[in-house]
Amino acid sequence: MPAHLELTRAWNSIKAELLLAVGKSTYEVWLSSLEVKDWDGSVLVLQGKPGTEKWVAARYEHVLRRCAESVMRTAVTIAFAGDPATIARDALDSAAHTHPEHPGERFNPRFTFDQFIIGDGNRMAHAAALAVAEAPGQTINPLFLHAPPGLGKTHLLHAIGNYITAFDPSTTVRYTTVEAFTNGFIAALNGKALERFKRLYRDVDVLLIDDVQFLASKAKTEEEFFHTFNALYDSGRQLVLTCDRLPSQLTGVEQRLRQRFEAGLVEHLTPPNMATRVAILRKRAALDHLTIDDNAVLELIAERVTDNVRSLEGALIRVVANHSLTGRPIDTTLTESVLDQIRPRTTGGVEVGGGSGPLTVARIQTVVAEAFGITTDDLCSQSRLASITWPRQLAIHLCRELTNASLQKVGEAFGGRNHATVLHACKRVQERITVNKEDAAELASLQASLAANNHDRSC
Repeated sequence: MPAHLELTRAWNSIKAELLLAVGKSTYEVWLSSLEVKDWDGSVLVLQGKPGTEKWVAARYEHVLRRCAESVMRTAVTIAFAGDPATIARDALDSAAHTHPEHPGERFNPRFTFDQFIIGDGNRMAHAAALAVAEAPGQTINPLFLHAPPGLGKTHLLHAIGNYITAFDPSTTVRYTTVEAFTNGFIAALNGKALERFKRLYRDVDVLLIDDVQFLASKAKTEEEFFHTFNALYDSGRQLVLTCDRLPSQLTGVEQRLRQRFEAGLVEHLTPPNMATRVAILRKRAALDHLTIDDNAVLELIAERVTDNVRSLEGALIRVVANHSLTGRPIDTTLTESVLDQIRPRTTGGVEVGGGSGPLTVARIQTVVAEAFGITTDDLCSQSRLASITWPRQLAIHLCRELTNASLQKVGEAFGGRNHATVLHACKRVQERITVNKEDAAELASLQASLAANNHDRSC
């Protein structure tokens, strides 16, 4: 993909993040007219209306940088083309006071307590997270949340971060995944910057840690994590951890660490019931300003998609994307058609509405590669170019959604990647289609191609 098209796509994603972060009125008045002029891998050069750039830089540089970093996945400096002598210098001075290896917290603005739908399966976890946010380190420490993927653990972590940042900015909050912690630790060892790494995670008031199950079989990382945990816990600072299983089931993690996880409150989140699923869909439709006149559409999705919130919202996004692409009304007929593609019903073990049978990983790779004008070898390569990374993430996500292949098998098919990388790819796709309609439409188009291709092969 040409560099200018890649930059345009990235900027569209950043604008979608900005709209969510600042709200429609602020965005339209101050940020909607911004245009991207250049990107050299670290500095994003923007241009606004004459006479407004200094105002925008002074008041919105932080949110611009945070949203850009969320999309670019690297440290970003914001500069403006209109006044490089002063505005760009101010932006660089601001960036100099941040940690280059941890460029500001990136709490998802949509993951708040207000947007969390409470049901029987998550009521206690929500209450515990809110108690932690209101009084960090004083009531529950550590808080350990466990559940299968997609039930709201990460939402609650970000909600804690958003709450504390809004109501007590003097409290230092840091969010990380075990994968990011591990990568940072390895980089610190190789770069002889271990003390700097320790300060990054130990000089905080609240540490939010996602996916601690991935500590298993990482002896050196686990040792460092153990000492980080102790340093924070012994000084009365707050820890919140999430996992896909109980502490006692983390057989690959040392007992001393499992015991520390169990020392606080352990809360389980379970799949939402029917009423909660419908409420989640209504909330999501309201957030996205979607008008769905037929309540039966939401009930149909809630009836067919029962396992987790992420899949539930993903199904709604696919229905809306299909409506945008085809112009068909959002009704039960369209919804049934979309659900038959992504969640085939089964009768006597035979898939209904799924074409000739389950798609293969190889077939998905071929269709995605052709759609983006690349090769299947590119998808399986170690390239980190955005023009390769996004198609690869889409292909991995589709393999996870549309095949019965395990995480390990999917990872092996994409150049020997591990299950953590597969999960990250799926998570990244869900994040992007949540805030960017073009990305959602791209995914829907691929799903439609795969469904049509599978049907053709059965004829």
